[in-house]
Amino acid sequence: MSDNYDVVIVGAGLAGSAAAILLGRAGLNVALLEAHRSPDTYKRMCTSSIRSSALPTLRRLGLDKEIEAAGGVRAHDGFLTPYGWLHVPESAGCPPHGYNIRRQTLDPIVRTAAAGTPGVDLVLGGKVRALTRDTSGRVNGVVAGTGSAERTYTARLVVGADGYASKVAELAKLPGHKTPSSRFSLFAHYRNVDVPSERTLSIWLAMPDVISVGQMDNGHVVLAAMLDKRKLLKSQADKEAALLGAYANLPDGPDLSRAERTSDVQGYRDYPSITRRRITARGVALIGDAALVADPLEGAGCGWAFQGAEWLSDAVAPALLEGDVKKIDAAARRYQWKHRYHLIPHQAQIIDLSKRSALSLLMRLVLSASVRDTRVAARFTSVITRNRSMLNALNPFFVARTLRSTRPNRVVWHHLDPEPQPEPDQQLAR
Repeated sequence: MSDNYDVVIVGAGLAGSAAAILLGRAGLNVALLEAHRSPDTYKRMCTSSIRSSALPTLRRLGLDKEIEAAGGVRAHDGFLTPYGWLHVPESAGCPPHGYNIRRQTLDPIVRTAAAGTPGVDLVLGGKVRALTRDTSGRVNGVVAGTGSAERTYTARLVVGADGYASKVAELAKLPGHKTPSSRFSLFAHYRNVDVPSERTLSIWLAMPDVISVGQMDNGHVVLAAMLDKRKLLKSQADKEAALLGAYANLPDGPDLSRAERTSDVQGYRDYPSITRRRITARGVALIGDAALVADPLEGAGCGWAFQGAEWLSDAVAPALLEGDVKKIDAAARRYQWKHRYHLIPHQAQIIDLSKRSALSLLMRLVLSASVRDTRVAARFTSVITRNRSMLNALNPFFVARTLRSTRPNRVVWHHLDPEPQPEPDQQLAR
């Protein structure tokens, strides 16, 4: 196995493995480094739903068939708003569905596909310790290893796909701005919970809480509750009781009387959004959570991992084949521009919701209109599934139709603000 590659990708999760597949198919030699030694490792802090905007990328990768063969469920979303159920309608030009699949099933599928791609070498246990640079200061490789053994991998481009605490981003001096969320999360997988076929992912906007049920692969269901941090201290004694308690008295809520837990109750006290001003440097590009971390409430991470990998690969592959480092860096900057253009407006909306304890007036107006008007619903849901830019919400025709469709609606359900709770311990670890 040579130490010299066209590309070194750090992190063999969804983004890194997808990029390795596409770059390998383009005829490039790729070193795919994974810090864990097990090929079956997977991300645990994820509720595992892929929005429909990533479906074209999954089809290009050939992973859609793999996902369905492994029991992945086609995701059809429904939101219980204060005005009734909003189902994501079919919309011209938008993919018909996403997927719900547990990460312990999904990650090995994607990693195995990458390892089987000609030109890709999967290196397990390859933990990055340093970046190497040429005489001009441009990054040209990494030093990686486990224990006392070290190995240098040289390449024309280093891709950081190593998650929210990216070592590559740190070493390349690509800092991120953290925005705390007003919610903490608890989730676990269960069996014997029925999920309606017309909405395999149901979300209750029980502000300030957001609660969901998603049908997963092989009969599993994920219960995920993102709760006001004022309830944090009360959740510490019995996490499962706190999780299941969030589903009490939900309109059209799931029947949990036969629910059998099949995983640990997991979660986080704080999962800040991380936005980086730059995601490229000379010889370096970031993808996945290394590039942009969104609050998990809106389920953006998995889809953005696949899409970002595709955008980067398409941008840099021709320049990498040519071998001109100036063209490679210019191509990486074009990827950065596309990534910013498509995702930063969505990130701004996600951050705004992550800090709110109640829906904004604009969101209430749009939800009210969407429940009444299928054309408004189609446009709005195409935005929140990231099939269209957030800027589409500012289209004057959409705004006019929204206002026309917004009439005094009967509020069918709302969630009262909770009684004041003690502030959570600020020193609790993430």
